[in-house]
Amino acid sequence: MYILECSDGSYYTGSTKNIDKRLAEHQNGEGANHTKKRLPVKLLYYEQYDRIDTAFYREKQVQGWSRAKKEALMRGDLEALPGLSMAYRDKY
Repeated sequence: MYILECSDGSYYTGSTKNIDKRLAEHQNGEGANHTKKRLPVKLLYYEQYDRIDTAFYREKQVQGWSRAKKEALMRGDLEALPGLSMAYRDKY
């Protein structure tokens, strides 16, 4: 599972068996439609898994996260993650 930063500042979350190959594909415009239109991209974060289905599950989990929660993950602030999962209305 990996997170890229696109040229417009947006994040793209994906999964792959070969991060180097997939990053090269993104940079060459052969990746997802989101990244094709926002080149160049920069790898910000990745996690390694033994099984691609586990990585794909994690990708889908992280895709649903807010930008703030993704940024907490990338900086290693794991204690902040539960609080960033709360709905806005539940924070007060």
